[in-house]
Amino acid sequence: MAALVTLFFVAALLSQPLFRLLGRNAFLLVALVPLAGLVVSLARAPAVLGLGGGDPVAWEERFRWLPALDLAIVFRMDSLSWVLSLLVTGVGALVFVYCARYFEADELRLGRFAGVLLAFAGCMYGLVVADELLLLYVFWEGTTVFSYLLIGHFHSRRPARRAALQALIVTTGGGLAMLVGMLLLSAVMDTGRISLIVAHGWSGLVDGQPLVIAAVLLILVGAVSKSALVPFHFWLPGAMAAPTPVSAYLHAAAMVKAGIYLVLRLAPGFHDMPGWSTVLLTLGIATMLMGGWMALQQFDLKLVLAYGTVSQLGFLTVMASFGTRDITTAALALLLAHGFFKSVLFLAVGVIDHRAGTRDLRKLSGYWRCSITLTVVSVVAAFSMAGLPPTFGFVAKEAVYTTLMESGTKDAWIALIGLFLGSVLTVAYTARFLWGAFAHKPGIEDIAPDREDALFLAPLVVLSTVTLAAGVFAGSLVEPLTRAWTAGLDLEAHADPAHPYHLALWHGLEPALGLSVLTVGLGVLAFVFRHQVSVFQSAMPDGFNFHQGYRRSIDGLERVAVSVTARTQRGSLPFYQGMIYLVAILSLGVALLLNNTWPAGIDFAQSPLQVVVAICMIIAAIAATRAQKRFAAVVVTGITGYGMVAYFAFQGAPDLALTQVLVETITIVVFVLVLRRLPVQIGRNEGRLSPSVRIVLGVAFGALMMAIAWVAMGARTDTPVSTEFPYLAYTFGHGSNIVNVTLVDIRAWDTLGETSVVVVAATGIASLIFVKSREGVLQRLAGDRPQGIRRWINRVDEDPDAPLVALTEKESAAARRQAWLLAGRSLAPHNRSIILEVTVRLLYHAVLVFSVYLLFAGHNLPGGGFAAGLVAGIALIARYLAGGRFELAEAANIDAGKLLGAGTVFTAGTALCGFVWGSAVLESEYVSAEVPVLGYLSFGTSTLFDIGVYLIVVGLMLDILRSLGAEVDRQQEVDERVVEKSLSDGDHTPGREEVHLVLDRVDDVRLGRRTEGGRL
Repeated sequence: MAALVTLFFVAALLSQPLFRLLGRNAFLLVALVPLAGLVVSLARAPAVLGLGGGDPVAWEERFRWLPALDLAIVFRMDSLSWVLSLLVTGVGALVFVYCARYFEADELRLGRFAGVLLAFAGCMYGLVVADELLLLYVFWEGTTVFSYLLIGHFHSRRPARRAALQALIVTTGGGLAMLVGMLLLSAVMDTGRISLIVAHGWSGLVDGQPLVIAAVLLILVGAVSKSALVPFHFWLPGAMAAPTPVSAYLHAAAMVKAGIYLVLRLAPGFHDMPGWSTVLLTLGIATMLMGGWMALQQFDLKLVLAYGTVSQLGFLTVMASFGTRDITTAALALLLAHGFFKSVLFLAVGVIDHRAGTRDLRKLSGYWRCSITLTVVSVVAAFSMAGLPPTFGFVAKEAVYTTLMESGTKDAWIALIGLFLGSVLTVAYTARFLWGAFAHKPGIEDIAPDREDALFLAPLVVLSTVTLAAGVFAGSLVEPLTRAWTAGLDLEAHADPAHPYHLALWHGLEPALGLSVLTVGLGVLAFVFRHQVSVFQSAMPDGFNFHQGYRRSIDGLERVAVSVTARTQRGSLPFYQGMIYLVAILSLGVALLLNNTWPAGIDFAQSPLQVVVAICMIIAAIAATRAQKRFAAVVVTGITGYGMVAYFAFQGAPDLALTQVLVETITIVVFVLVLRRLPVQIGRNEGRLSPSVRIVLGVAFGALMMAIAWVAMGARTDTPVSTEFPYLAYTFGHGSNIVNVTLVDIRAWDTLGETSVVVVAATGIASLIFVKSREGVLQRLAGDRPQGIRRWINRVDEDPDAPLVALTEKESAAARRQAWLLAGRSLAPHNRSIILEVTVRLLYHAVLVFSVYLLFAGHNLPGGGFAAGLVAGIALIARYLAGGRFELAEAANIDAGKLLGAGTVFTAGTALCGFVWGSAVLESEYVSAEVPVLGYLSFGTSTLFDIGVYLIVVGLMLDILRSLGAEVDRQQEVDERVVEKSLSDGDHTPGREEVHLVLDRVDDVRLGRRTEGGRL
């Protein structure tokens, strides 16, 4: 099962190159992935269902995830999971085959679509076989995200974007409530294993019953929102903006079944819990009646099926809630039948839309002549939806009526009445669908026949054949499977233990058959008098429109957000800082005052050197607040950072000192890069926050943080866990550098999360600077760099008023000679530093080698992937400062995004490969041996993790240099060429002051500052 889930995602990653190579026919190849899952499920049927005569045996795979928290990755396929896996994999494979002809050969982004659909299928498969609540939640939210991408596949269409966002918001909101319920249920039950929780059940509880009720009801919120029950039903019809294959797979066979599956999974243990039946019966019956009622009002064939799906989901929820063997048998049969017939009908609508160019039943006429095959398979599927023999839908409907009547409970009779009324509406909108799609309508021109595509119709033929065969052979083929899958669910006994209900096409003359006849008769009658029904519906008062309610809620939220933003986001940095500090002072100050544990004393310093460093840092901090120029403020602020380097060194922490000095150096360089596009002087904002108020806030916040640090350091009463780190690092991590082993082994989870933050930060920096598009690699040197206005130099530095003159050919040739760096000649002479070029030329490669040394030596000596990546970044910074953006391109002609991606793959891949050489995520493995010449060597897989960190940091540094360095240079050159063009009309030669005045005005416009005229 774990291999199958992995296979889905690997295939999703490979879909882009496959579709570039094979075009839309690659759908046939990727269909093999869900087909493999179907084959595996069928091969496991004898053991899982106990068909060989023995007891059913669940198939389990278990991997350690977070052993300290008793969390594990547990996959478990029992009879219920087996049934759902048939839908996920079987229908999924057929939908992929259908896509091979649904999309045109020149359709854009097919590789992306197939990859997302495969990833969704993998999440859905993982969801139905997950036996750990948090693991199920991960796959649950995965289906939410991928369904959002699939619904919004046609992203240029506004309805598709809005429908995708609506589905995302509704299902994610329900998912968050479900997460709270899962955590609460796991805490009360003292386990996250779903099978153990259900086995314990409500009846086995002694304590914590109110908490369990709250937890289970919160979980049901997630199930109800995912399966589109009232009041969350409105997102499903909106999702019909998705391509038809998505509607057939997600909204008929797979995703919307997730909530039904969860109810079926929990029902055996919690169906007798207070509130369970009340909530599910009420919502299920209301959804079935509302969905059927709305389906009769639709003219879009896809919307008729969408509201019909909403109705059927309510039907399934009611049946899934009982938790007894006979009713669960009927529920599972209905679940399979619905997946088969609704998929066929959605796919049929896609065929009709392709050929007729419309889904409006008022414009379709005589389509049955166009495709006899399509008509036949659609009629079979429609018969199954309406519950007509000899289809599987009829068998399931008969089972529903019989088991509810035989149960005899009050809830069963309420359910029977509600489902009967809903089934009448089902027959009516089924007839409406067939009449609208295929019948001849007077006054409307019939659609001309066309050649049938066998591959296009093959999935429909297969599914309708299965629907028909399951109905005809229900007694001999389906019934043994039914007994097997219900026997493995540990359900309550049925109404008559001696005579359990069995599925069959013919049970003789019984009450259920009479009820079925009455259902069909009333439904056909409602269709025959559809005009009168329509008039009656129009006369009925409008009920609450849930979709409009959703839109009003979102609009209200947006208005509140705009109002709050207008009042708080003023564009004033002092105001933002003041509010942040004020809130922190009030909240943390109250918490500090309520603290009952205060340290006995204060240890101000442990050596005189610390006092000296602290005084220097304090003076530098005060000087930074008084600085008039930005560059001076940055340099003075850097002194405080280097002061921390000294502190770390005095405390015997060379790793921290090394990292701090590298970070501080790079930070200063980054600030300087940004300052190039900012005014030299620091502006003075005469806002509401006067200098005295700012001083009070600053002093109060600083004093508060000192007090918090003092209390926090003195509040520890137990031995810290870090005292065991030296032993763990040396014994299990095979390293002497405790800091580095902690980062890549002991607390590697933290590092994995932090590296993801680094990747997001790099992407954010690039998105702020690259206005149009983010280029993959930098522009390399090709001939002379266009100098723009820089080609004008003043060769008489003593005379500031001397005119600028152009370089002669001789001077240009001299500038190109004796370049120590590849792109050194691209700089104007007055921007070059030969000393810097020589220094960088001599040290660049040595620094890179030193970074690699730090990377591999960090396990036992100061260093590691993070520090090594920063050292490599400093080498790149030096190369850029010495030779400009073209030199940076020559030094690192690689896409920074690829470095970030490769590093992420290394870290995440090493984490997951802990399952290969260990038994838990991020577990390390070490190999040691005597090597000739080198001697004894020990290599650990944590080094691979550290290599990933190294690549991510180098990618971040390259992205910063590309964004804040090279891209800003390019934009500035564009500005200069614009200025040059505007100043060089005729024989006019610009003067120095004129040039700088215009360049300053360009900066004003770029930064959004106001000019003298008051315009931006």
